[in-house]
Amino acid sequence: MSLIRLIAPSGYCVNQAAAARGIKRLQEAGYQIENQQAVARRFQRFAGTDEERLAEIQQLASLSPECDIVLAVRGGYGATRLLEKIDFPRLGHALRARTPVICGHSDFTAIQLALLAQCGAITFSGPMLAGNFGAEEFDDYTWQHFWQAITQSRFSLSWQNTAPACSVSGTIWGGNLAMLVSLIGSPWLPAIDGGILVVEDINEHPFRVERMLLQLHHAGILRRQKALILGSFNGATVSDYDAGYDFNEMRAMLSERLSIPVLSGLPFGHEPQTVTLPLGAFGELKHNGYESVLSISGHNVIR
Repeated sequence: MSLIRLIAPSGYCVNQAAAARGIKRLQEAGYQIENQQAVARRFQRFAGTDEERLAEIQQLASLSPECDIVLAVRGGYGATRLLEKIDFPRLGHALRARTPVICGHSDFTAIQLALLAQCGAITFSGPMLAGNFGAEEFDDYTWQHFWQAITQSRFSLSWQNTAPACSVSGTIWGGNLAMLVSLIGSPWLPAIDGGILVVEDINEHPFRVERMLLQLHHAGILRRQKALILGSFNGATVSDYDAGYDFNEMRAMLSERLSIPVLSGLPFGHEPQTVTLPLGAFGELKHNGYESVLSISGHNVIR
């Protein structure tokens, strides 16, 4: 029986019932779930002390051969506290020899981008144990797209959106926007030229999203990309004060200001329905004005 190893490098899992449902679903899919004690572990608001959570990341260098998938329990906050002490040379050596599917999103983006920057390791921005696999009504779209991404060496995603036609290719990277921006100027942000940057976030008003994207622009990061794809940005409410300023207006402003295509509408992020993206893989993006197709290859898969 194949193994899924749980890791909890960020916040304490408040919804223990959801985590239990997620474990049950994955067991029913034929997996043995390892390191379940990480779910209940707690120190203050975190899923354990910094030392405990760091140890879980370091242990990725010595996984058993049966371990196919490493799955984050949840996001929250805490991953960036670990970055300075992670032994990236040791991890890189191990992950080049054998790379399991490492999957998560939200706060976990910090570790994923650091692994890409320091080790060249491709990880998957996708569902997590509690919030996705443990949802009361699990989404078939999320389930199918997760297994598609981790078992098919080449796959495509398509979605509707209105933007000028374009055709570009490059490295797919990104994840949670706030976490990505927090790494600017650090050794843990990958230096990607000619990439396809895909970002998402939750509970951020459009002006905050705009501010973070402009920070990427002012830092020279966006101008080095081939395209920017905006995933899900849910959980924020505009008010009368905004006077018509909303996400679509923000996107239109960015499209006028940036010299690269800005696409939106990809179901990716803090939503029940989300695709899974291998960060560091190769992407070919074709958009005809109303439909986008992103073909992805070059990532590690399970057999």
